[in-house]
Amino acid sequence: MSEENSVEALLEEARLVAAMPPPAERLRLREAAGFSRAHFAATVGVGRQTIANWETGVSDPTPPARYPYLRILKGLAEIYPAPAAHGDPVAGLFAPPSPPVPTAPAPVPAAFTGLETLRGPDGRAIEGDPGPCVRCGVETTYQSTDHRPLHSGALCQPITPTPPTRGPQATTPAPAPAPAAPAPAAVSPVPARVPTRPQRRSKSAERAEADLMGLIRGAVEHEAERAGGDEDAALKALIGRAIPDVMHLFNETRATARYEYTAYPALPDILHKPSKKDPDQIWEARPAYNNPAYSMRAPERDIKVTALDVNAAYLSALKVWLPIGKLEHTTGTDGVGPKRSGVHLITPAEWTHPHLPDPLGDRDTPGALWITDATLRLLLRLSGPKWALIGAPTVHESWTSGATENFLDALRKLLVAARSEAITAGDRLTLEYVKAMYSKFVSTMGESVHNREMVRPDWMHLIHSQAYALHCGRAYKAHQAGLDIVALKHTDELHVIGDWRQVFTEGRGVSELKIKQGDGKTAGEYLVGKVGG
Repeated sequence: MSEENSVEALLEEARLVAAMPPPAERLRLREAAGFSRAHFAATVGVGRQTIANWETGVSDPTPPARYPYLRILKGLAEIYPAPAAHGDPVAGLFAPPSPPVPTAPAPVPAAFTGLETLRGPDGRAIEGDPGPCVRCGVETTYQSTDHRPLHSGALCQPITPTPPTRGPQATTPAPAPAPAAPAPAAVSPVPARVPTRPQRRSKSAERAEADLMGLIRGAVEHEAERAGGDEDAALKALIGRAIPDVMHLFNETRATARYEYTAYPALPDILHKPSKKDPDQIWEARPAYNNPAYSMRAPERDIKVTALDVNAAYLSALKVWLPIGKLEHTTGTDGVGPKRSGVHLITPAEWTHPHLPDPLGDRDTPGALWITDATLRLLLRLSGPKWALIGAPTVHESWTSGATENFLDALRKLLVAARSEAITAGDRLTLEYVKAMYSKFVSTMGESVHNREMVRPDWMHLIHSQAYALHCGRAYKAHQAGLDIVALKHTDELHVIGDWRQVFTEGRGVSELKIKQGDGKTAGEYLVGKVGG
């Protein structure tokens, strides 16, 4: 950022801080616009409780969230001016010197919408010093071509909402609650806005999802137009911006979520890499299974194998129990529970089924090992009465916290919908862009230099191992239905003998499987011999 821009940004913040409204006015402005505290919190990068503290006077806004928060309040004050009242110290704090008129300028000028992202020769967005985005006020490390902070590409929403499209409350600045929408219990003394909140939240959620789908479409259109019809160049640009774009979508889908989270939590040593080249101590149980009864080196016979391809494996794995609070150390089974998640040190029972993939993957070293909760849940299911394939593992110690299975569900559903829309439309650009977003979201949420917004290696390991656990589950399901398992590889490759369509649905959907396309090494269908047969 240039010295001139830095000085101007500092002076602008000083002007806003000098006009900081009192807590009651902060609350009034947010409610007049119909925004939830969670929406505000996600936009300025703090927790919901922090917004509550600012609105009740427990604390005052502090950097770096103070600047975007004040810009939002200033914009809302121009849209929803305080009612005129004699001696009212709240009225007019952000109002212009003349009587309020609808033509007051918005805090995000329309000229900002034409700004371009600064990119290097390889098409990737260039990062610089962090600062508030000139379009939305939320901090970003990406830059515009004139070296001002600007979110990458088109994935940036103006912070000033469009007036009166949010419902009756947005056009009713009077402090008295309107009796037009009473709660079912008519004698309730609660103001009318509280009983109508579930309906308002539902409409807001639908509108937010539509807006985010629009952002995905807009990003693709933006890069396609910049590439001048060169699809490969557009795809390269979309993949290059996938990480900041998916983080923006993640933050937006968290706007009305129930659970707070920490992007940079304190983690135990077992979750930290000892060096850049060495992994941490968590074993993800990645499968690499080949049935010893079948061999490609054996004489070919009339045993036909079908290689199946699993669609969007990591996208499905976003539905996983993730720890939300601080990881706590426990011994024995104290950290194991249906609503807890994290990592566990276990000694597994021996796997005695060579005709099926080991749920712990291809592991040579015996003894105790650290696994994720997703792997532990798989082992416990397989040791239960339904499967009875293995003995229960011995849990020695754990690092876990309270957990939820739905933390990433809004993001998952959004990306599933975008993927389905792209497949229906035959839109290769959007399909590959969505794939890059969810795969890079998972792979860079750990200790990665490519994603500075989050360091959650525990989540990364959990999502990876959930994908592997789901993959093993498909193999066990196929075996139970009478199919022979020839191979299980990566997260998306299952080789079987038998009528697989009686077990799985064929298609390109997230829960469906399709025959693998030949890649020069493995065809979709091939013949094998049976050793000793």
